Amino acid sequence: MGAIRVHEFTTVDGVVDTPTWTVEHGFPDDLAASIGRLTSSSGAILLGRTTYEMFAPAWSARTAEEDPGAPFFNDTRKYVVSSTLSPAQADWNDSVVLDGYDPGRIRRLKDEVDGDVYVSGSATLVRALLADGLVDELHLYVYPVAVGGGIRLFETGGPALPLALLGCEPLSNGVAHLTYGPAPRS
Repeated sequence: MGAIRVHEFTTVDGVVDTPTWTVEHGFPDDLAASIGRLTSSSGAILLGRTTYEMFAPAWSARTAEEDPGAPFFNDTRKYVVSSTLSPAQADWNDSVVLDGYDPGRIRRLKDEVDGDVYVSGSATLVRALLADGLVDELHLYVYPVAVGGGIRLFETGGPALPLALLGCEPLSNGVAHLTYGPAPRS
């Protein structure tokens, strides 16, 4: 049984929307290595429909020569949580549609996968996973910018979610990689 490890690029004001604001900070080797440590232990990718539809055309066209992350994204089995995406539409190599969100199905997936389950983006899915206690590690890559608006991982008025800091890694481009896990129960 592996862990569910979520990766989010976020701003200091909590926006996880399409991260175009990351471009000006580059993708230095230490950031690539940090994300590589997340993907290297993963035997599956879990995505929501919107992120899947953004990733599929972007990653499927990349080669290992263009991006060292391409083999992971293209060759690893992808599970898509969606009640609107048909299996025929999930045509990116080795993709499976899980239908709508079902925490029991996600728990079984976690048990079935050889290795960890990697989640990127997919804010709606991640909110549900967090609410159901299914996230083992939440990796926030906090960029030194505030954008003022956009989709946030933690919505205003949402429930409190106690977390425990597992690690903090400063990166060369000014990004802070913060790792959280579930808070210990008292």
